[in-house]
Amino acid sequence: MKDRRLLMIPGPIEFEPAVLQALGAPTTSHVAPDFIEVFGQALERMRAIWMCPSGQPFILSGSGTLAMDSPAANLIEPGDKALVVSTGYFGERYAEILKRYGADVTVLRAPLGGVVDPAEIEKTLQKDSFALMTFTHVDTSTAVRVDPKPMGKLGQKYGILTILDGVCSVAGEEIQQDAWGIDVVLTASQKAIGVPPGLALLVVGPRAMKAWRKRRTPVLNYYADWTHWLPIMEAYEARKPSYFGTPNVNLIWALNVSLGQILEEGIQGRFARHQRLGNACQSAVHTLGMAQVPIHPNYAASTLTAPYYPEGINGSDLLLKIKKAGVILAGGLHPEIKARYFRIGHMGAVQPGDIFATVGAIEQGLHACGYHFELGIGVAAALRALQKK
Repeated sequence: MKDRRLLMIPGPIEFEPAVLQALGAPTTSHVAPDFIEVFGQALERMRAIWMCPSGQPFILSGSGTLAMDSPAANLIEPGDKALVVSTGYFGERYAEILKRYGADVTVLRAPLGGVVDPAEIEKTLQKDSFALMTFTHVDTSTAVRVDPKPMGKLGQKYGILTILDGVCSVAGEEIQQDAWGIDVVLTASQKAIGVPPGLALLVVGPRAMKAWRKRRTPVLNYYADWTHWLPIMEAYEARKPSYFGTPNVNLIWALNVSLGQILEEGIQGRFARHQRLGNACQSAVHTLGMAQVPIHPNYAASTLTAPYYPEGINGSDLLLKIKKAGVILAGGLHPEIKARYFRIGHMGAVQPGDIFATVGAIEQGLHACGYHFELGIGVAAALRALQKK
């Protein structure tokens, strides 16, 4: 009897067998010719997936927090002004990271479940001189997605660097880094990129690289300093050995496999698949009578869903019963509403059958908790959504 539950949290996610096979292969030297080739391929494939042929990819051993920390350390000097556009927990985290490097930080906070109006952002940019602006494409705490295109335009218009936190969006939500004029796009391996945790991934555009080269003071983080890492990335892409810190060999093998799968699927097709699956999950949740944290469907991410618990239903009991039905979901994260909602991840290798299994488990959990509804209506709603052209 299979004793394994379906993992449907917003990272780590379920991974493709070929990715796990690469992860479990015997570890080779970090300067072996076959590994150098894999590392170089992964860097080249990142440019294609980020849609940023002009950018410099970085692959670092670390979590998504390191991916956030790296551009902050390299692009902020003490006293610089930074603007953070926050749609949840991770916007607030970025503000704290920037402060650690001496930034004077202004935070524009969206209403819970909403987004900040680009007109309000522009008014703020007109009042002061900022070095950079950060925003979270999809905040994992709220499932709110923002439109990156106005952010890129504002950065170009006012001559400030833009950093897109794409931890919960890259390879799941549409991003065209070059075309949209975004200077840094970062992510972590364990989400829509489809690789177990442990890699911080970012692509840095020409304006950001130029600003880094012109900085007046040393980078205040030894490990994250691009002075150490840029020669490594350049060497591996040129298929030459190099060393600063030992790379995560097996994870980079797995990363290259996953990036290849993403390109084989086709990046536009992958975006469309995530959108269909997100719509299906959110249609099911709506049909079951559960409100969602995003206050408008246009703000709802394709990579995760954040429903509120129904009135009178104990959240901890519901999640336990859903787990008993075979699916693991995540509790709330945003401090204002942590006990009032839960989160469903649907990114990476997820397919329609996983959505049906998840919605079915949610229905079983709700029924076991005494919530009254017509059994099967959530699954039917997901099916109808997936059948739409």
